[in-house]
Amino acid sequence: MTAEMLFAFGLVLAVIILFAGNWIRPDIVALLVILTLLLSGLLTAREVTAGFGEPLLPMIAGLFVIGEGLVRTGLAYRLGDWLMRTAGASESRLLVLLMLVAGALGAFMSSTGVVAIFIPVVLSICAKTDFSPGRLLLPLAFAAMISGMLTLIATPPNLVVSEELQQAGLEPFTFFSFTPIGVTVMIAGILSMLLAVRFLPVNHQRESMPGNRRKMEDLVEDYGLSERGWHRLRLRQGSALVGQTLATARLRTRYGVTVVGLRRQERFAASIIPALADTELRAGDELLVLSETAEIDHLIETEGLRPLPVEKTDRQIVRQELGLAEVMLPPNSELIGHTLAEVAFRSRHGLIVLGIKRKGQPLTDPLSAVKLAFGDSLLMAGGWRQIGLLQTDPKDFLVLSLPVELDEVAPARRRAPAALSILLAMIVAMAFSLVPNVAAVLLAALAMGLFRCVDWDSAYRAINWPSLVLIAGLLPLATVLQKTGGIDLIVNGLVGSLGQAGPLALLAGLFIMTAGLGLFISNTATAVLMAPIAITAAQTLGISPYPLAMTVAIASSAAFATPFSSPINTLVLEPGHYRFSDYVRLGLPLMAVVLVITLVIVPVLFPL
Repeated sequence: MTAEMLFAFGLVLAVIILFAGNWIRPDIVALLVILTLLLSGLLTAREVTAGFGEPLLPMIAGLFVIGEGLVRTGLAYRLGDWLMRTAGASESRLLVLLMLVAGALGAFMSSTGVVAIFIPVVLSICAKTDFSPGRLLLPLAFAAMISGMLTLIATPPNLVVSEELQQAGLEPFTFFSFTPIGVTVMIAGILSMLLAVRFLPVNHQRESMPGNRRKMEDLVEDYGLSERGWHRLRLRQGSALVGQTLATARLRTRYGVTVVGLRRQERFAASIIPALADTELRAGDELLVLSETAEIDHLIETEGLRPLPVEKTDRQIVRQELGLAEVMLPPNSELIGHTLAEVAFRSRHGLIVLGIKRKGQPLTDPLSAVKLAFGDSLLMAGGWRQIGLLQTDPKDFLVLSLPVELDEVAPARRRAPAALSILLAMIVAMAFSLVPNVAAVLLAALAMGLFRCVDWDSAYRAINWPSLVLIAGLLPLATVLQKTGGIDLIVNGLVGSLGQAGPLALLAGLFIMTAGLGLFISNTATAVLMAPIAITAAQTLGISPYPLAMTVAIASSAAFATPFSSPINTLVLEPGHYRFSDYVRLGLPLMAVVLVITLVIVPVLFPL
């Protein structure tokens, strides 16, 4: 070995140790790799930054935006609602449906995001049944990891391997190249979990509920407003309120009722709008009011309103658009020393203050007369968008609590048909190679913004920038191994030890090496390191590189056996009350199943 080769292998070993130890953030490790290679002189500045110019990065960024569009339009949560209705009282049926839905969603959006969405869904189901989260969350995580084997865009390693093929002058994988293998693994995974579920821990939902966030009704009770109920009042044609704005109507001052929002019939469907100061009242509007019964009766009698029943479905629809937040006034808040009326609070912030607490006790004085003081906490109501903006104004507000209902909000719910159409159009464009893959993804991401499935600020926030830095920073690591002869050394060792035993032995060895590495570092980093080794090994033996490249891609998504091999596994660790041994007992056999499936199917689909 040359000194340069020893340095390159030492750097790879250092990266693996840092990833496994989790002492430094992975993206920072990737930046350190760039700096080390640049300062060592092994690579030029252009070579170490070449990863940032790869088409792979904008493609992955676009996929994050598309996944955010699916969440913000409520498509993901609608699947969760369907899951609850369909599973019924059967734990086995719920497990199967949960894994199928997670797999289907994970094929087109971030599998980590899928698991994050479904953890509260599972906990909610378990709260209403005798099911144990410990018997459901690990199968959910495994299904999300398997979803990475279903399509080209399901997980970054697939794109990394495909891009490596293209860099070698070969045709990349197509959109559905992975699907037959992934579907087979998913079926095998479901059957395996049905057999292994009895080995999973049994626990109670209350012990598993993460965090201490409260529901909206809990916040209402804290502020002494539990005696006030929700009411729906329809504005009749002859009412004196028609044509007035909420500011001029002064319903709070005159009647003591708080209008939180309105339900208005638009051209095609009803919509919920926040109760802003300049909102003009129209005949047929339904006022969503928080008030005591006596106050409501007075308002109805005086203003000619029609009371309507408040159904459970009405509450669910309203909570998609309107919510609550608890904030505290910091020392430098401009609101201190002023009343809500003096600062024109509703006009300025688009929110309504439902209650004020001072020194932990709710104030009973009329809110409009209270001079705000440092340390006061306010319960605010309004549109989720306006509530979200509170976090961007730390000078005036310190957000103390956002209710758990925020996790289920789909702010672009009415754009769901557009989001679904965009997703399908992207799949068709990629499946039939109508445009380059990166163009299809970027066009779909742009369309999500243009059709308002996701706003531009949320689109940028949805992109996992550390993941992009990680990929760009590790690509030069494969370059330096290639340049110093390290990859040739690994390939010669792999071919020398397994090449004579036949192609299947080589595939098995490559799978075990990749999956084993994936237990300690991210699957993306694993693919970056192993893809060039697989392709070079195939070229050395004079066989097709496709089965070896596919083996690397599949094995990169098969690191089931530790809780830290993937963020997906880590997410379910605490709410499922799992031990390290639970992952080993279920994960190692499943890895063996995936290995067998790979050895059987890959040579058939991609002949050696």
